[in-house]
Amino acid sequence: MAILSLGAELYSTKRLYEAAKQRGWDVEIINYLKCYTTIENNNLKIYYKGRELNDIDVIIPRIGASKTFFGTAIVRQFELMNTLAINSSLAITRSRDKLRSHQIMAKNGINMPKTVYATKVDDVDSIIKIIGGAPLIVKVLEGTQGVGVVLAETQKAAKSVLEAFYGMSVNLLVQEFIEEAKGADIRAFVVGGKVVGAMKRQGAEGDFRSNIHRGGLAQPIKLTAEEKNMAIHAAKVMGLNIAGVDMLQSKRGPLLMEVNSSPGLEGIETFTKIDIAGKIMDFVSQELQKTLRKKDRVGA
Repeated sequence: MAILSLGAELYSTKRLYEAAKQRGWDVEIINYLKCYTTIENNNLKIYYKGRELNDIDVIIPRIGASKTFFGTAIVRQFELMNTLAINSSLAITRSRDKLRSHQIMAKNGINMPKTVYATKVDDVDSIIKIIGGAPLIVKVLEGTQGVGVVLAETQKAAKSVLEAFYGMSVNLLVQEFIEEAKGADIRAFVVGGKVVGAMKRQGAEGDFRSNIHRGGLAQPIKLTAEEKNMAIHAAKVMGLNIAGVDMLQSKRGPLLMEVNSSPGLEGIETFTKIDIAGKIMDFVSQELQKTLRKKDRVGA
């Protein structure tokens, strides 16, 4: 097994490594930015620190948001070499594109806050009207962990923020503000089509963003059937075997916010006391056995 990660010291990477070692597996942490590939006719190879990686059965991608292009290229090369990728390169790419993922989920009947995407400065008044007026949320498409998310509380502020962003040619989404969520959201951790843990995250005082990285706190939560079904459906629609699904509780039921292809383990394990890394390894074992059985049948 190879865990593709930028840092062996990162909590999630360490926990996955420990869980694999506990099962007696041969596991290695590989910094995917230090990999390089050769691409020839029927001869695809990956090298790491001068060594050809030709003995890996399964990879667990932990691709950083800012390294998506190169990271998914490495994952794709592994896939083309018939290595099992627990999250595929296509699924990771879909999830990282906020606009694309919103379009896919809306097409598949998943409820979300009303969202507008536009690039013209002279469309600002129309955008605000379509959303239903202020307050509203402005999200930079490339933002992560709450960075690049702005709450515009008044019509005037909304117009100023939008004009400023559009003036800098920034790609962004405009969303309705769900006031009744009160700065909290739900993170459901999905592994292999099952919710294995969930927590409710509350933003720091005075901050509408609930991200733990931004000072938010969390507690374990028992999901409703509707919330559980939404999380499982969203992960399936995105093609992700491992996913962190973020939802808001609203007057009209759960609303999907985002599906994360490399969800962190620290928060969910700390607040729920659930061995999420172990759940992931149990799933990896099942999938690897399926893959090996298929190879055996083909060989026979």
